[in-house]
Amino acid sequence: MGVVNVSPDSFSGDGLADVEGAVDRARRLVDEGADIIDVGGESTRPGSDAISIDEELRRVIPVLEALSRSVSVPLSVDTYKSEMAIQALRAGANMINDVWALKKEPDLARVAAEAGVPLVLMSNQRGVQCNDIVAEVMADLRRAVDDALRAGLARESIIIDPGLGFGKTQGQNLELLRRLDELKALGYPVLLGSSRKSFIGWVLDLTPEQRSSEVAFVPPGDRRLEGTAATVAIGIAKGVDIVRVHDVREMALVCRMSDAIVRGM
Repeated sequence: MGVVNVSPDSFSGDGLADVEGAVDRARRLVDEGADIIDVGGESTRPGSDAISIDEELRRVIPVLEALSRSVSVPLSVDTYKSEMAIQALRAGANMINDVWALKKEPDLARVAAEAGVPLVLMSNQRGVQCNDIVAEVMADLRRAVDDALRAGLARESIIIDPGLGFGKTQGQNLELLRRLDELKALGYPVLLGSSRKSFIGWVLDLTPEQRSSEVAFVPPGDRRLEGTAATVAIGIAKGVDIVRVHDVREMALVCRMSDAIVRGM
């Protein structure tokens, strides 16, 4: 899953302000190996301000309309707002990615069910103090899955995401990565969104603007590339089915190699 941010304050510094730039980025990501394009209009970085539905629609809908005519892979909309999702599906989206797992707007599950599209349920602990992070993430995901099923969403349309970086301490992010295989007990495909997250910078002592001198040849737009690659490889070894990344060209190679080792050619 390749990321196309159309929020100017994206945490990863890759936000795009115009439709043409978003389409160009999406086309490049598909050429580099993306199987899904995830479009988001509201920043999810810690401390970011929520935007109005009108502003989110203004940012996202023209991009989805253009992408539906420009790329052949499925389009995902990164939103927790039901009205945003409805309009996005009309504009060409094929999937909904909810970073609040129905806690903000439970009706989002009904929207996905009526449209017959997949729904990503991401466990978000912002505003909650967690002690046993894996148990609490799994409990949150079970709650979200139950809510989605009650709303009529088919089991095969549910994808779960542990939500690395969302309300977890840096150590808890690492623990979740170590124990990702435990999520498979829930019985749903797992999406991993570790790309360029702050815990990678924490471990490697890199801010988003820094990198070690040994990797100075990496294009300037890339951030925390090697650390992201490690998380992707380990995630696949632990059973992850989808990885959401900014650096598709490099991570597609990591995925291919990891898949060959873990699942066979």
